[in-house]
Amino acid sequence: MPAPTSAAVSDLAPTGKLRVAINLGNSVLAQKDPATGEPRGVTAELAAELGKRLGVPVALHPFDAAGKVFEAVKAGGIDILFLAVEPVRAAEIAFTAPYVIIEGVYMVPKDSKLTKVEEVDREGVRIAVNRGSAYDLFLTRTIKHATLVRGEDGVALFKADKLEAAAGVKQPIVAYAKTDPAVRVLDGRFMEIKQAMGTPQGRSTGAEYLRGFVEEMKAAGFVADALRRSDQPDATVAPAEP
Repeated sequence: MPAPTSAAVSDLAPTGKLRVAINLGNSVLAQKDPATGEPRGVTAELAAELGKRLGVPVALHPFDAAGKVFEAVKAGGIDILFLAVEPVRAAEIAFTAPYVIIEGVYMVPKDSKLTKVEEVDREGVRIAVNRGSAYDLFLTRTIKHATLVRGEDGVALFKADKLEAAAGVKQPIVAYAKTDPAVRVLDGRFMEIKQAMGTPQGRSTGAEYLRGFVEEMKAAGFVADALRRSDQPDATVAPAEP
C-alpha cells in the first residue's frame, strides 16, 4: 500500500494526533487490559498500526457503548472509530468496508415458549437492547410487533424487569448464558453485524486511505491475528472488497 499523502494525514489527524474511539461495550472488538487498564484487542491494534503508518501519535478514547461513540463523533472530538455500518450513522461517518462480521442473537428465559428467532417479533414480547447499539438501530427498523426496551445494559434490564428477550452480540450473550442457568440463547441470528472503521464525513482523502488500509489489514492476516491474540477466535474476518 502506498505511503499516505500529506492530505490523508491532515484529514485523519487534523490536530497532529490520531484521536481514536474504542468501544469497550463490545467485548469481541475491545477489552480492558487487566494489568494496565488500557484498551486492547483488534480495534486497539488497528489504531496503533494506523498511527504508525500516518506517523502520528495515537490517543485512545474509551467508551462503554456504541451510541456514546457516535455522539462523540458528532461533537467533533474523534478522528477514527470502530462501529457497525448502519444507515443512521452513515450520514455522519464515512465507513470502510467491514473488517469483522459478528452476529446478533436473542437470549430468553429458560422456560420461555420462544424457540426460534422468527418467533420473537410478536405482540407482548419485550426485547431488551443496549441503547444506540447496532442491533438497537437494526431492530428499530425491522421489528413490527414486539416492543424494544432500551437501557445502558440490556442484559441487566432483561433480568431486572423480567423481559421476554434480550438482544446482543453473540459472543458476550453466549458467555453470559453459560453463567446463568435461568436463561438460554435461541439458535440462529437475527442480524449480521458488519463492523467497520470510519472517519467523520467530509474527509474524503483520509476516508479513501482508510478504506485501503482496512483491505490490507484483512488480506495480510493482521485482523485475524489480532482477534486470536485477544482470544476472539469465533469472530469472522470480513471478506475482501473489490
